[in-house]
Amino acid sequence: MDKKYIIISIILGLAIIFTSAQQSFSQTEEKKVLKIGYFPNINHAQAVIGIGNGDFQKVLGANVEIKPFIFNAGPSAIEALFAKQIDATYVGPNPAINGYVISEGKDVRIISGATSGGAIFVIRGDTGINSPSDFANKKFASPQLGNTQDVALRNYLLEHGYKTVENQGNVHILPAKNSDILTLFLKKDIDGAWVPEPWGERLIKDANGKLFLDERDLWPDGKFVTGLILVRTDYLKQNPDVIENLLKAHIEETQRINDNKQEAVKTFNTELKKITGQTIPEDVLQQSLTRLEFTYDPIQQSLYKSATDAFNLGFLGDTKPDLSNIFDLGILNKILKEKALVPINSTAIKQ
Repeated sequence: MDKKYIIISIILGLAIIFTSAQQSFSQTEEKKVLKIGYFPNINHAQAVIGIGNGDFQKVLGANVEIKPFIFNAGPSAIEALFAKQIDATYVGPNPAINGYVISEGKDVRIISGATSGGAIFVIRGDTGINSPSDFANKKFASPQLGNTQDVALRNYLLEHGYKTVENQGNVHILPAKNSDILTLFLKKDIDGAWVPEPWGERLIKDANGKLFLDERDLWPDGKFVTGLILVRTDYLKQNPDVIENLLKAHIEETQRINDNKQEAVKTFNTELKKITGQTIPEDVLQQSLTRLEFTYDPIQQSLYKSATDAFNLGFLGDTKPDLSNIFDLGILNKILKEKALVPINSTAIKQ
């Protein structure tokens, strides 16, 4: 063979090898990671189902690795965000507000809603409580000091003229895990509890509880945010493409759940068992869903109201926080427009 052709062949071969290596390096370089937190709760069903069964991964694509982190309380999820152990998380509104305030409005942003409603005040059936006038010297529980339901309970008591014992009042509030609240209820160590679903329905079904108040009755149109997506500001700026696909996956999962809640209950239980080794009775879940709405709308005005309540209760320091930049809904609204869905109005909202 002519030397010239041998040299050309060698050069072409080296070029192919170099190009292939360059492409391989580029693919490796472009591989991104999304570390996302969520709770094994029904109000985080989009994540429980979508991350568990691979729906989210399909939308995020092969160049993004999803690393899930399971939490049982909002404060621990916020701590993980600050430590950069996670990039985004499903969380309740009050922990999100606390995180924003602690970081002086710099480190986190709310980019979407997840759920509305799904919190109830349940009273033991044998306490004789029929109205707020019967609350004196009673003991109630909430999932955690300063969490979303705890703030709602304390504010409700205050509005009806009651103070807690630590504030020289006569009503006890015991913060406890939801599973422990069920045990306390059964042992008659508490008179009632303000809890998220499905724990509210479990207190009714399994512990002789009666529905005293559906929190939706306290809000305009029965809508108030109970779950949302919070992201680190630096991750949002550096990876808008990943966040865009995360929100696409979230919106699509929300629509799937709303289109067929009966099927969603079964899928939720399948994925829940992978996480916790347990399931929730389907009738309990079905009843819980009658009080819960899955949505991507963060229902901003309700979050501002919750923040005001938390501040008045002494949870947010001495100065009322400025939450004017807590929401960043630009990417969410871009996707909603592309899907011919109604964008979220963020300009008319007043804090």
